[in-house]
Amino acid sequence: LREPHLRSKIKRSGNMSVKRKRLPKWLRKRNPYNKNIMETKKILIGLGLQSVCHSAKCPNMGECFANKTATFMIMGNTCTRKCSFCAVNNGSPSPLDRDEPYNLTQAVEELGLKHVVITSVTRDDLPDGGAIQFVRCINELRKLDSNIVIEILTPDFKMNKEAIRQIVAAEPDIFNHNIETIPRLYSEIRPEAVYRRSLEVLKYIKELDKKIYTKSGIMLGLGETVDEVIQVMKDLRSISCDILTIGQYLQPTKNHYPVVEYIEPVEFEEYQESGERLGFRYVSSGPLVRSSYQADNFSNRFM
Repeated sequence: LREPHLRSKIKRSGNMSVKRKRLPKWLRKRNPYNKNIMETKKILIGLGLQSVCHSAKCPNMGECFANKTATFMIMGNTCTRKCSFCAVNNGSPSPLDRDEPYNLTQAVEELGLKHVVITSVTRDDLPDGGAIQFVRCINELRKLDSNIVIEILTPDFKMNKEAIRQIVAAEPDIFNHNIETIPRLYSEIRPEAVYRRSLEVLKYIKELDKKIYTKSGIMLGLGETVDEVIQVMKDLRSISCDILTIGQYLQPTKNHYPVVEYIEPVEFEEYQESGERLGFRYVSSGPLVRSSYQADNFSNRFM
């Protein structure tokens, strides 16, 4: 089993400035040259919209923009939490933009999307964590086209049940909340999150509406062991989570948590097989898999 051999070094040093590892060949990805990339960027900028693709430095951004798709990030680009793996800025966010749901809907129409993924920064500064903005976006999209598949990727809302109830009542098709990593690493990777609370969020969604597909994701290469990853899978299946994504963690900058290990592609295949055996309806597992990468693969097959 892989052991978290760098964790003690990181704790002793008190910072994240560990020498960055060289990317293996299976993670080197050339961005395609495609006029659609500029067109997608133009639409987002013109409507004042953020994408997590850009803010989180996603390695698949060029490919997705070339296919005229993007994961919309609502409620600004400043997060109230500071996770050591995440490239999104943190600090004091701006007030909510009332026009954002309408602008998002216009972008969806211009891009011709049939499967829309909406995520957000964490907004612990708001009483409902920003739940109302998710509801507004869902409602506007339903007005545009009742057949659009709506997938949301949300924070934990500090397990505010009323906030979660509001979103579930708006009936997104897929409700995603990422578990991100194994519980042992939460204090270093997600210090303001709670592993069991994230499980409770996903469990509560299913209790409110069994028709909504629940989804979660985990990053590998942070120092976890195989047994720990399998246990996270079991925990997710114990609350009837339907969809799982598994990808390689990539260090956004030298100031973020270092990569402990690059996981071989064959190991991702083995994790996918394990997840399928555990009963997930759909598992996407690979070095470059991200929460929303080719998200419509699921809806094209099962919806």
